[in-house]
Amino acid sequence: MTGLGRRALLRGAGGLGLSLLTAPALAACGSADATLVESGRVGVSLWTHDPGYIKTFETAVKNPALMRGSHFDYRIRATSSAPSDVVTRMIAQAVADGNTPDLAGIVIDQFPRVMGSSIAENLFVDLTETVRPSGDDLLKLAPYVVDGIPYGLDSDNSITVLYYRQDLFDKYRVPEDIETWEELAAIGERLFSRHRISLGMVATGDNGSIVNGFLQLLLQRGGGLFDATGELVLDSPEAVEVLEFMSHGVRTGVLLALPDPYGSACAAALKSGRLAATAMPNWYNAYGLQANVPDQKGRWRMRTLPRFAGGGHLASTLGGTAFTVLKGKPHTDAALELLRRVYLSREGQILRYRSGGFLPTLKPLYRDPELLGVKDAFLDGQQVFDVYGRAAADLPLFYQAPGMQILSDVLGGPVLDALKGRTSAAAAIKAGLDAYRQQVKR
Repeated sequence: MTGLGRRALLRGAGGLGLSLLTAPALAACGSADATLVESGRVGVSLWTHDPGYIKTFETAVKNPALMRGSHFDYRIRATSSAPSDVVTRMIAQAVADGNTPDLAGIVIDQFPRVMGSSIAENLFVDLTETVRPSGDDLLKLAPYVVDGIPYGLDSDNSITVLYYRQDLFDKYRVPEDIETWEELAAIGERLFSRHRISLGMVATGDNGSIVNGFLQLLLQRGGGLFDATGELVLDSPEAVEVLEFMSHGVRTGVLLALPDPYGSACAAALKSGRLAATAMPNWYNAYGLQANVPDQKGRWRMRTLPRFAGGGHLASTLGGTAFTVLKGKPHTDAALELLRRVYLSREGQILRYRSGGFLPTLKPLYRDPELLGVKDAFLDGQQVFDVYGRAAADLPLFYQAPGMQILSDVLGGPVLDALKGRTSAAAAIKAGLDAYRQQVKR
């Protein structure tokens, strides 16, 4: 691509978002031929939104046991940006034949932006052979597969559990071993009517938070938004059932409607004890509970989710960040080896948990004696991998498609209408599907 043509493309892309940054542009404007570095000192360029990932990789390259036998002497050159900016800048730099990263951490809800128009194929290393030795032991690969090819490895299994205030459960005689959501809801209705205490929450703020809360329970129930081929599967009895459950929970006070799970309203509900339980992923322990109510250390516990009486899974998942390796760069082989060591080895996965609390994505680690002995001080010394292990054994698969962000944008409003009682669950699902199909046609 000539300099004039590249500049024209970038000007067009600036006015039209990323719609012009498609496969031909990426193929034509990719990195110039570069000499592959096969050994020695390498400065691996890492782009991510989370300092925790930077710390993990910096810790890993200084770990002699983890790096033993490597031909590379690694240094990490990190750049931190907002999740959407990581993807936008990476694609723009690729088109401009500019400075793309060697390793890019892509948040799960941003990954659909690279799933269409062969963008992932043109930018990232095919990880098929890299993950083959792990076989079925590797969890949470599905969200980052495009046309049957994996392009990213997730940093955290993001297992959803039920956090609950043990002191409040004891005080109000709420059983800790409730089997189903339906049983929990029946108890929760009485608890709210008498004491104004809720046993869960739903988000009513931005579309992303609204849809994520719905999706978390939908996956547990056995439903989904897309299947492995990218086909839409939202039109299902499970979707209607889950949204009806959530809507009924809001009406009866079992579920507390909050703008989001992290802001001041949620913090106030946690501090006052109005919110005595919540279904959230493992990372909510640090980012939600400890961040908002550190003084409640020792009062919280966790357990696997109650099941839905109609079927589904013991667990669910929400969130994640996949690391991808950019292809055709001098440090591509070095970056791929680093990713393999940190993400696909026992030592690397344990280091990641110790460094940033990231749950393993390899099944055998949930039976590893070192992790089984871990006790969480905030959760009153609970051995958390007893819970995580049971949940990881029955974790639903989550598939994405290029239209994922469109679906999230158009589904948020109808789901909110159902939660607020302005429409039925079935009508909300239909409205979201109709809006999505209209957007896709355009």
